[in-house]
Amino acid sequence: VVSTQSTGEIKRGFVASDSKYDPCKEAVTFEAQVIIKNHPGKISNGYSPVLDCHTSHIACKLTEIKLKIDKRTGKTLEENLKDIKTGDASLCVLKSTKPMVVETFIEFARLGR
Repeated sequence: VVSTQSTGEIKRGFVASDSKYDPCKEAVTFEAQVIIKNHPGKISNGYSPVLDCHTSHIACKLTEIKLKIDKRTGKTLEENLKDIKTGDASLCVLKSTKPMVVETFIEFARLGR
């Protein structure tokens, strides 16, 4: 329940949090599990996809491809990759081009997909 704001003041893309006990924090960089569904060619560091995070659409820059992982088990297949392609699952470091709030899966598993 938001007590100090009317629901009309909270617009799409806004973030609501408990400012006293657990305020939201801007994520400058974050790690994400990335699965390439359909992309022509290879994706490497410097690529800038537009991410859908909750209701926001924000361009992010791929700064590092840390691991290639098995989609079913989550086990590491390769480390320190130069690029990924269609069908690959990986753990990547992304940097947002605009202010963005990203929750950790461990703390908010209900929000993960």
